[in-house]
Amino acid sequence: MRRAGAFLVVALATMTTACGETSPPGVMAAAPSSSSRAAPAPTAAATATADPVDPDPRVGAIFLGGNSLHTCTGAVLDTTAGDLILTAAHCLADGLDASFVPGFSESAQPQEFWHIDSVYLDPRWVSSQDPMADFAVARVSRQDGGSVESAAGGGFAIGPSPGVGTDVVVTGYALGVGGVPVGCSARMAGLERGYPSIRCAGLVDGTSGSPWLSGSTVVGITGGLEGGGCEENVSYAPPFGADVTRVATRAEAGEPGDVAPTAFNADC
Repeated sequence: MRRAGAFLVVALATMTTACGETSPPGVMAAAPSSSSRAAPAPTAAATATADPVDPDPRVGAIFLGGNSLHTCTGAVLDTTAGDLILTAAHCLADGLDASFVPGFSESAQPQEFWHIDSVYLDPRWVSSQDPMADFAVARVSRQDGGSVESAAGGGFAIGPSPGVGTDVVVTGYALGVGGVPVGCSARMAGLERGYPSIRCAGLVDGTSGSPWLSGSTVVGITGGLEGGGCEENVSYAPPFGADVTRVATRAEAGEPGDVAPTAFNADC
């Protein structure tokens, strides 16, 4: 997978060596971010470009195996308990500790990390890593209590994939240590083998799980076909509809989480 899967394979191998159509109830839209710098204006035909943007406190970086390297992106959901985030399923693996920092920019203090406690997945992903089900909802917490939604000042609703020509804003974090988010505004292109797509250069490794936003609603995340895309200027999303809503509903109801796979297919 172009966006995060290769790192997960390496990280898991390293750990083994070292050690031996509607939103669900409560998933409501929140007020727009107060971020002062907007992503570039959408373009209908030409490929847009992702540029550095001010952090949105409701979008953050996902760290795997420690508090230094961030490998994916996630988004805070608006829920009753305020403790859920949304990301790509291929960003999380069983046996690899993970945490989330909303509004990450350059660095974070230990108290800003939210531990990922449980993961909720579509059965198709658990059984066969079906790219159509490359989405995950995760419950997070930290030692001093509180909710990630309160810390972020709000969260997003989940909505169905929009039609071709709909403007979406994508914000994500490139794979690495430190850094700031990049943002891109683009228009939904045609389906590729059933996957929604956008044309935007600069959504590089690490942007898996980045929310595709229409207002305050997440209508897609970078992932799905080829783990989000093998070409640098095209990104894909798993289709959003009743399936992702069911996963979010199970998570909000507090049902037992799922065991994520530990091996990933490399499509690129």
